[in-house]
Amino acid sequence: MTITRTRPTARQLRPGIRRALAHALPALAVVFALFTTSGWTTAPGHRPSGALAADLAAWGRGRIGGRPLPDPASPPGVLAAFFASLTPRERRHLARSHPLTVGNMNGAPVTLRYHANRLALGDALRAERARPRDPRLTEADRREAGRRLHRFASLMEEDRDILAFDPDGGGRVAEVFGDLARADRISVVVPGAGTDLLTFQRSARSATAPVGMALALRRAQREARPGVRTAVIAWADYTAPGGVGVDAATASLAAAGAVRLSALVGSLPGGAPVALFCHSYGSVVCGLAARSLPARVTDIVVAGSPGMRAGHASLLGSRARIWAARATGDWIAGLPHVEVGGLGHGADPVSPGFGARVLSAEGAEGHSGYFAPGSESLKNFALIAAGAPAAVRCAREEDPCGGLPTAGSPV
Repeated sequence: MTITRTRPTARQLRPGIRRALAHALPALAVVFALFTTSGWTTAPGHRPSGALAADLAAWGRGRIGGRPLPDPASPPGVLAAFFASLTPRERRHLARSHPLTVGNMNGAPVTLRYHANRLALGDALRAERARPRDPRLTEADRREAGRRLHRFASLMEEDRDILAFDPDGGGRVAEVFGDLARADRISVVVPGAGTDLLTFQRSARSATAPVGMALALRRAQREARPGVRTAVIAWADYTAPGGVGVDAATASLAAAGAVRLSALVGSLPGGAPVALFCHSYGSVVCGLAARSLPARVTDIVVAGSPGMRAGHASLLGSRARIWAARATGDWIAGLPHVEVGGLGHGADPVSPGFGARVLSAEGAEGHSGYFAPGSESLKNFALIAAGAPAAVRCAREEDPCGGLPTAGSPV
């Protein structure tokens, strides 16, 4: 490649920029090699298509009681008022007529969303049953269709409360454990790269998938503070990077996910405090969402984080307590934590200079073991989720991380 004389060479760059580039080049190599393991919100990175797009278009043409239906992108409060104005029969009619729209609409009553998503899952299950008979499918496609059939059927089980569902592409889903309206504390688990419908739940090493993470957190909360009513959301309702590639090294998908996450939290019923537990690339989502989250978010916890797109916890723009954990043996520690030209995710949240409260993760193994039963990280997460942050164990015994001021407060 020919470089024109008007373009500065590395020798001409200021020393500070030269040092940044020297750190950035290995960072980008590692990022690419290792980064694998509103009412209705639409944002860059996920535009509705397929069945969801068709359902949204039909909603836009619909009417109820002679009235046009509201814009699904209206604020959750506007949509909540609309549904409150309907009779139970009218609400059920909308759920039957537009299950994907209602099931994904922040502002719709959560119990109505559960009902609508059960109907949407039934539609998806029937559509998927026909796929294995398609002669154009490869054997790998047929295996994937079988896995999707199994996942849809599992999500439809009577005791499951599905808060969001979109079968398009890799799919998106969110599930609630507990009663959101009556909970004393609400937690949201935000997973990282490689998360979709098929990886939402695992039988082996269950605590490495969103459902297992949420269940492990809820059980540990009950052990920590049995008298506190809890609800936990396994939130895989954003398009996560599939693995190695630019998507995992940049924040474009995280930015779209942050819009969705803020909308979700802003629409939760009741007034219970909310804590976010953000793993791996999910911590990029939480970092970008932090500034727009409502005040009821008291804690943002990141584990195995590549960075939060901020140079310091105070720059996240949130008054929530910012916590960070890193397990011994987590490969993400090998990432040079920089952000250059949109690649990389910035400062290391467990570094002393970042200003987060650093938690002990003793007992967690590798990059995916933070929610493993018996680990110190899970015990600490449970104490934070249950509203007892002063009882956590810090990574350094001499560091009183449970008693530090919030990130947005004066130090």
